[in-house]
Amino acid sequence: MQKVIGKVRAAVERYNMIEDGDRIAVGVSGGKDSLFLLCALAKLKIFYPKKFDIVAITIDPCFGNENTDFSAVEKLCEELKVPYIIRRTELGKIIFEDRKEENPCSLCARMRRGMLHDMTKEANCNKIALGHHHDDAAETFMMNLLYGGKIGCFSPVTYLSIKDITMIRPLIFMDDNEVQNAVNRMNLPVVKSKCPEDGVSKRAETTELIKSLEKDFPDIKNKITGAMQRAGISGW
Repeated sequence: MQKVIGKVRAAVERYNMIEDGDRIAVGVSGGKDSLFLLCALAKLKIFYPKKFDIVAITIDPCFGNENTDFSAVEKLCEELKVPYIIRRTELGKIIFEDRKEENPCSLCARMRRGMLHDMTKEANCNKIALGHHHDDAAETFMMNLLYGGKIGCFSPVTYLSIKDITMIRPLIFMDDNEVQNAVNRMNLPVVKSKCPEDGVSKRAETTELIKSLEKDFPDIKNKITGAMQRAGISGW
């Protein structure tokens, strides 16, 4: 655990993600990445020289018109002594039943992002932390290139002037398998997504593409993010 927390701290310090007095909303979907992020920041909070507070926030899309069971996540937050806020929505119904979106992931991401930003402000937080990791960065770069014809990625730190909040991504130095191993060791209560598109999205296709490229280029993810850092792309 100490090694992976060290990677989180390294990202936080390299990109100056946390300042004294910050109140950070942690976006918790129930997936492994967001649960590990929550635990990592709760652990970092204990010994980090800059004092900050965290609040866990969850958007429930209510896929299939059913509330998702986040009771295990609530229990985890109680153990971590972290306040937990859930917002039930009709996001699933709007996207899959009302609008019948051909590209549901894009609209879902935009709507969920807006809701998370609103919840961040309502919780009196000045920052929101998201669980995107190193693999996500490489995949996003490739998706932008292949599907959008542009060079770019999400940024480690982004200031959202309209909402006056800052978005941070403390897991960007961690690989997916490192997160998975940590989640397994900690026995975190991962909540399986009920999204109809889970595992069949363009991101899932890009994940498989990178896996196939790794056979000939084993270090491809590090090369992608390294190139972004050297070129200063998207704030890397």
